[in-house]
Amino acid sequence: MATIFRLEKVDIRKIPSQAKIIGTIVTVSGAMVMTLYRGPIINLFGRHGIDNLHSATAVAAATPSTQHWIIGTICVLSSCLGWAAFFILQSFTLKEYPSQLSLTAWICFMGSLEGAVVSLVMVRDMKAWALGWDSRLLASVYTGVICSGIAYYVQGVVNKERGPVFVTVFSPLCMIITAALGSIILHEILHLGSIIGALIIVIGLYTVVWGKSKDIRTSDEKGKTLPELPIVTDTATTNATKSIDITTLTSDDQTNQSEIPMTKKISSSQEVA
Repeated sequence: MATIFRLEKVDIRKIPSQAKIIGTIVTVSGAMVMTLYRGPIINLFGRHGIDNLHSATAVAAATPSTQHWIIGTICVLSSCLGWAAFFILQSFTLKEYPSQLSLTAWICFMGSLEGAVVSLVMVRDMKAWALGWDSRLLASVYTGVICSGIAYYVQGVVNKERGPVFVTVFSPLCMIITAALGSIILHEILHLGSIIGALIIVIGLYTVVWGKSKDIRTSDEKGKTLPELPIVTDTATTNATKSIDITTLTSDDQTNQSEIPMTKKISSSQEVA
């Protein structure tokens, strides 16, 4: 989308553009491996991993086999498309409205308004809105302050400086961080596919960032053109040349005036003779 809207330049003949394309493909492949391929279980926490394995097996057995795969796939693709369109729209908006804080406030306000309307339509139980001094309040505050306020502001600053591609290229890291924190804090089951996919994502991310840095360095070198030197005239030299010209003119006038009476005297002497 950034290439279509001319926010990102891609030249297949150049190595940095090839690195960005290859890195993007590798990153997406790593995310697919991390999601679709599980592999053997890597038990890092002893008994907790075994207990979680038994609970996950029981949940999978109780889950009906007829799941809405088509609707879920369409929703996920729509979410990815909307998230990408958001950064494209943010990039165009920042060119006309460069105030990141005000834009972040408007984004949070409109998101809260739309989320409240959708929640009231989908969840009719008013008890779901009740908050207490527990993890629900912490989750709400963390989501509003960190994930919405600070995150949107930082994304806007980076989007304005480096473009939407540089912002979205780090999105697959969320899968790696979530898998790591889930395994450490919540003692969730960690599979070999998650580790392999994480390594592939890191390799692809490094390739894209390398290509992007080369593009930025090339554009900076092209932008550093030598300014034209202004023509500075020395006033002293100019005045000196003017004085020389004036003295030359005055001396010429004096010689001409002196030659005039001499010619008159010669002519008069010739007449007397």
